[in-house]
Amino acid sequence: MVYLLLLLPLSITILAIIIISRTITASATSRKPPLPPGPKPWPVVGNLPHLGKQAHTSLQTFSNLYGPLISLRLGSQLLVVASSPAAAAEILRTHDRLLSARHVPRVVPYEIAELDRKAIIWASDCNDHWKAFRAMFRNQIFSTKAIESQAAVRERKVEEMVDFLGGKLGESVRIGEVVFAAMFDSLSNLIFSRDCIGFVRNETANRLRSIIWRLMELGASPNLSDFFPALKKLDIQGLRRDSYRRTKQLHSVWAPYVKERREKRRKRERSEAADFLDIFLENGLDDDQIDWLNLELFVAGTDTNTATIEWAMTELIRNRGAMYRLREELKRELSPLEPGKISESAVARLPYLNAILKETLRLHPPAPLLLPHRAPETCEVMNYTVPEGTQIAVNVWAIARDPTVWEDEPTSFKPERFIESKVDFRGQDFELLPFSAGRRMCPGMPLAVRQIPLVVATLVRSFDWCLPDGEDPTELDMSEKFGITLQKERPLLLVPSRSSLL
Repeated sequence: MVYLLLLLPLSITILAIIIISRTITASATSRKPPLPPGPKPWPVVGNLPHLGKQAHTSLQTFSNLYGPLISLRLGSQLLVVASSPAAAAEILRTHDRLLSARHVPRVVPYEIAELDRKAIIWASDCNDHWKAFRAMFRNQIFSTKAIESQAAVRERKVEEMVDFLGGKLGESVRIGEVVFAAMFDSLSNLIFSRDCIGFVRNETANRLRSIIWRLMELGASPNLSDFFPALKKLDIQGLRRDSYRRTKQLHSVWAPYVKERREKRRKRERSEAADFLDIFLENGLDDDQIDWLNLELFVAGTDTNTATIEWAMTELIRNRGAMYRLREELKRELSPLEPGKISESAVARLPYLNAILKETLRLHPPAPLLLPHRAPETCEVMNYTVPEGTQIAVNVWAIARDPTVWEDEPTSFKPERFIESKVDFRGQDFELLPFSAGRRMCPGMPLAVRQIPLVVATLVRSFDWCLPDGEDPTELDMSEKFGITLQKERPLLLVPSRSSLL
């Protein structure tokens, strides 16, 4: 009996140890990985004060401190940011099927359900409408055959740009404004088979560009309705109202063309040329769907290309060696035709020109932060938990300047780095992602990579360029203006003169 009384406490102790051990083991097994690291948030506002006006550079600083995958609190919302090729690959390739959902900011002036039936860029998920639009863009609008068949239209608009600049010899011109007019009317001809602007109507071009840039600015503006869900029905800052008004202004530009084309089809009249609008109508799209897809085409296809060309010309003016090498390539490889007569197929064969395109897109990606994705359910990325509803961004600007990735002077403009390199921007190399990757990759990339080098080659070959008043090119202001796209803070002013290459 005494033996049993002595054994009982020992048995209870052993049993307690076993239970506690199993509880600790089960708890450790079931415990979720932590959130990605990041700066400590302030009460209520979170990390909003930490972002500043240049969010892409602030986020780069945080990634240098906390690692390639970081998290921040924007009010009550969680943002996860990838800032390395490996982290970008996890989001855009490994978890692409799950994380291809889109975070739609409240500034977009339509409800999610409405957008999901008419948007390709801003569709909140990859639903049946999105898949049908994506297939239409891939197989009919931006297929290789379609792109090649449209080349003459784009080349003609570039020739008109050269003619316009030929009347401005010795005068200061804003390169961005001239290029924007060419980009807008080029796209207008592809969609409607007609000009919307014309080079003699610069006030129209300026007005449309200001509308489009304002939409880009609004899309990147801090919005209380995004940061605090309780306020999502309120438009305290008026951003959504502003976006709606400017969206309607753009819709009014092409509304008469859509109405006219529908009337022709009703009367069974053939249109003058097959264009994007014909494709939309043949696929049974209604006016709301056509309006929104046109908006996405014009916003994505004019502002981004214009900004890239302006940055390319800026870098070439600043870097005389690169300009000289490009001019030598153009002189050597292109036949001596009259100004502006360059074909897209010809510039596609120029290695140094295409290296300039890659280097410009590396240093000045059209969208420094890819449009945010969304986690529709909780998942694990790089051994961190990404909760349901989290916004997810990829800082392609930071990746493209990472010294561990780009070891040879990562912040310098050196097109030579791409001459022998196999790194490309088509979504397979995650150190260079100007057009994103995966399901949400930019559908207009095939058009952009043909149009941008054509315009740059034509500008460089058709004219000699200098800065006004003998300004020093090395002193050019390279400040950036942050929005959904990344523009020059101060527009590039150049003076054209007769080309020494022709």
